[in-house]
Amino acid sequence: MTGTDTGLDVVTFGEAMAMFVAQESGPLHRAATFVRATAGAETNVATGLARLGHRSGWIGRLGDDPLGLFVEEELRSCGIDLTRVETDDTAPTGFQLKSRADGGDPEVVYFRRGSAGSRLAWSEPMGTYVSSARHLHLTGIPLAISETARDFAFRAVAAARAGGASVSFDPNLRPSLWASEQEMVAVVNEVAALADWVLPGVEEGRVLTGHSDPESIAEHYLTAGVARVVVKNGCHGAVAFGPEGTVRQPAFQVEAVDTVGAGDGFAAGLISAHLDGLELGPALERAAAVGALATTSAGDKDGLPDRERLDRFLATTSVAA
Repeated sequence: MTGTDTGLDVVTFGEAMAMFVAQESGPLHRAATFVRATAGAETNVATGLARLGHRSGWIGRLGDDPLGLFVEEELRSCGIDLTRVETDDTAPTGFQLKSRADGGDPEVVYFRRGSAGSRLAWSEPMGTYVSSARHLHLTGIPLAISETARDFAFRAVAAARAGGASVSFDPNLRPSLWASEQEMVAVVNEVAALADWVLPGVEEGRVLTGHSDPESIAEHYLTAGVARVVVKNGCHGAVAFGPEGTVRQPAFQVEAVDTVGAGDGFAAGLISAHLDGLELGPALERAAAVGALATTSAGDKDGLPDRERLDRFLATTSVAA
C-alpha cells in the first residue's frame, strides 16, 4: 500500500469492519434491505480529521477478501494514509449488522471473532510510523479484541511518547469483548493513566472510577497524572478539567438520526482544535459541534463535516438551553 511514514498529524489504530445498515425500521431479523458502509471507532476519528484538513493515518489489518478491499477503498477515498495497513490471507474482515436508528440508538450485531483486525500485532515499522506523527489517538477497543492488539496499544503509546507526540484516549467500552468487568476496568485505566487526555462518557466514567459526577471522574484521572479530562454527557454537553480550570460546553441542538459515532466525532473535533492551537474553550466547542453533526446522518461517519460545513454550523446553530 502506498503512502508516507512521515509528516502525519495524527495516527490511530484498531479494527475496521464492513457494516450493513438496514433500510427498514424494526428489528434486524425482519430487515430485508441493507446498505453497505464502513465501521470502526478509530477510522471514524481518522475520517473526521481528514475532512477537517489534517493528515491522518490508520493502522490495521484487513482480510484478503471483498469486504477488506471495500474497507480499504473507502478509507483511502476519505484521504486517510494506509501505509501500515496489512492484508491477512488467512482471516476474514469483520462485519456488523446495524438496524435503522430513526433518531435513537440502533441495534448492532457484530461478526468479528477471529477476524483479521483482531490479529493486529506490533513491529518495528509500526513504531517508526507512530512516532513520526504529532498526535496519537486510541480507544479501549483494541485492548479487548486480542492479546496482540492490547500489546500493540501499550507499545504505540510508548512510541508516541518517545517521539514527542501528544496522546488522547477514548475508553469506548465494549463489555461484551472482555472476560470480566474487573479486567476491563484494570486494563483500560492502566492505559488511561498513560495518556495526556482521557475522554470518557459519564456512564463509562462511573464504571471505570466508581463515581457518577464529572468532577469526581475527572479527579480520578487527574490524580493518576492525566493532563486533561473531558467528560461527555450526551444531550447535556461536556465538561473539561485541566490546568486551565473547568470548562463547560452545552450540546448543540440538532435533529439526531443516529447517535453512533457521536463520540468519535467529538474526539476528532477536539484533536483538530488541538492541532490548530486553540485554547480549551474553543476546542471544546469544536468537539461538541463535530460530535453533533456526526449524529445527523445514518452512517457512522457520513455526518462528519469538512471545514466549510463546520464553520457554517458554528455560525448558525444554537446550543441547548
